[in-house]
Amino acid sequence: MSIQSRIQRPLRLSGAAKTDPRTQFAVLPWRISKGKLKVCLVTSRETGRWILPKGWPMGGATPAQAAGNEAWEEAGLKGDIAPQPIGLYSYRKRLGSDELPVIVVVYAMRVTEAAADYPERGQRKRKWMGLKKASERLSDEELAHIVRHFDPKLAKV
Repeated sequence: MSIQSRIQRPLRLSGAAKTDPRTQFAVLPWRISKGKLKVCLVTSRETGRWILPKGWPMGGATPAQAAGNEAWEEAGLKGDIAPQPIGLYSYRKRLGSDELPVIVVVYAMRVTEAAADYPERGQRKRKWMGLKKASERLSDEELAHIVRHFDPKLAKV
């Protein structure tokens, strides 16, 4: 699938070597509240850092669907997800004694529902904030750049 493709197909998962780059899918949840653009960040379970909801590919789901599933599990959010990514960033993920290179594809999601109860509610915090504040709270500079420059008009939901 090319980034230019209008239709995403479900992924077929296959094995990879331990040192191969991995892919995760993230969602940038947004809404307009009292006339102002707000985005939602969550804390990571292990370190408590502010991050976007993200996770691994899911067999049978498109990347956007996988990102939407993470938004529900990690933040209790549902909404309309733009079919095209708004950005990419990379980081190194610790898994046991290994450190894997990960490329994260970020999708924008206009939030239509924020549940009070969701699967990881007791493990994470979620917080709505403006773009500037959200980008300042993110420790990954590539991700902070994506959030700082987010324009919902360009995320064709």
